[in-house]
Amino acid sequence: MNNVGEVINELVQWLRLKVKEANSNGVVFGLSGGVDSAVVAGLAKRAFPNNSLGIIMPCHSNPIDEEHALLVADSIGLKTEKVDLTSVYDEFIAMVPIEKTNTLAKANIKPRLRMTTLYYYAASYNYLVLGCSNKSEFTIGYFTKHGDSGVDLFPIANFVKKDIWEMAEYLDIPQIIIEKPPTAGLWDDQTDEDEIGFGYDILDNYILYKTGPENIVKKIEKMNKTSKHKREFPPIFISQKE
Repeated sequence: MNNVGEVINELVQWLRLKVKEANSNGVVFGLSGGVDSAVVAGLAKRAFPNNSLGIIMPCHSNPIDEEHALLVADSIGLKTEKVDLTSVYDEFIAMVPIEKTNTLAKANIKPRLRMTTLYYYAASYNYLVLGCSNKSEFTIGYFTKHGDSGVDLFPIANFVKKDIWEMAEYLDIPQIIIEKPPTAGLWDDQTDEDEIGFGYDILDNYILYKTGPENIVKKIEKMNKTSKHKREFPPIFISQKE
């Protein structure tokens, strides 16, 4: 990325403008311990030193995720709160005993519970909810509809993964966060690249230059097409008889 410092300054000003336009007081976001949320945290803290809040929301999560989230918060002086959603998740599963479900259907409950939690805080403090999706994941629909996509602002959704790593370096995010394998934390030992089926380097290269191995390019284009509905508002019926 060219002029990463200038881009970050522009992003900070954009966040302040959008919050002001909404007559809000600050921002809230999920702090997962991953590099994307760490970059959003760094941007938020710069934009709103006293009015940015990171929510740590474990839900059958690896304890290292919370440890890394706190490491990020400590490194930038960010205020955090913890809401453990494990028992909420378990009770929901028990109350909705669908026999023929699948792992992904259950896993997607977690980001939707987190979205609900973030909006509870946002409404309580008159904050806006920030999303942590990047362009690489956005392009192929690697996010949960009405979950981690249920936000007010997407500060980093126009930046591919390699840009996020560069921004993290500039923001002095702890190196262990930058170097760890990206994961959505949906189940044990899950990593983004394993689930997607190819590396971020290949995906970023396709997004930026429209090149790559033919079989993977076809897969990326198919994922982009089938996930189109996730990036748009639901269709609204308009009668042709009116």
